Amino acid sequence: MTKISLVIMAAGIGSRFGGGIKQLEPVGPNGKIIMDYSIYDAIKSGFNKIIFIIRKDIEKDFKEVIGNRIEKICKKLNVEVHYVYQELENIPSDFKVPKERKKPWGTGHAVLACKDIIDEPFAVINADDYYGKNSFKNMYEFLSKNNNKFCMVGFKLKNTLSDNGGVTRGICQVDKNDYLTEIIETSDITKIGEKVFAEENEIDINSNVSMNMWGLTPEFINTLEQGFIEFLEKEVNNIKSEYLLPIFIGELLKENRIKVKVLETKDKWFGVTYKEDKELVKNSFKGLIERGEYQENLFEDILN
Repeated sequence: MTKISLVIMAAGIGSRFGGGIKQLEPVGPNGKIIMDYSIYDAIKSGFNKIIFIIRKDIEKDFKEVIGNRIEKICKKLNVEVHYVYQELENIPSDFKVPKERKKPWGTGHAVLACKDIIDEPFAVINADDYYGKNSFKNMYEFLSKNNNKFCMVGFKLKNTLSDNGGVTRGICQVDKNDYLTEIIETSDITKIGEKVFAEENEIDINSNVSMNMWGLTPEFINTLEQGFIEFLEKEVNNIKSEYLLPIFIGELLKENRIKVKVLETKDKWFGVTYKEDKELVKNSFKGLIERGEYQENLFEDILN
């Protein structure tokens, strides 16, 4: 069987959420969190290895809320489960972490934590985002049929907005063959009525955006590692600078070093960016369950 991994970035604590580990907030029946639904959709699509990127200081809470439970489910389904740790001090020995720096080095640094356990194509997602069934299905089909190729799930901007404040999105430029040509990080995107604006500029609500759902190759880890060294050479003493996965991929695109296929989805993305988003997310899952997209007892259908 082809081994395809799902890498879940769960090391961050969202400052805009107002404190707490937002990835561990219950949003569905029986205490289910957003990650449960992502893992369920991934396993149903064919993914057979789950890698959690966490921090040591949240390990106990993480395993109590989801890790131990998912391990038991995956064991029955012959799906591997691994934990890796994103820690501030985990940088090449040639560099020194500034005393003033408090948080890790960003999503690119997070994925590097997997370098010793990945030897297969893999998808990367955020722990606190819901991506939808078709997103995982399309991702798995691409990764299982396209060795050494990259992809990204592209969401419609209108399907990714929050009613509770501005959001930052990677607006994607896509060519006629559905390949990504550029990612434009755009902050404070706000919905006003039926229109969407960033500052005073209106943005097409049907623009493709990246929600950090990438399909990557095991060889990419080496490229990512070299890029991190180059990042540190310039930014190690900038305590706010982050090595971000979409920014690095955008740089590789500009240099024509990679090609990234955009897998467009009509799925609605949602996540807990602001504390006020939690009720909307809970109601969204309630609606999905009422429509039969999920059972209240998640995983029951694939365990029996």
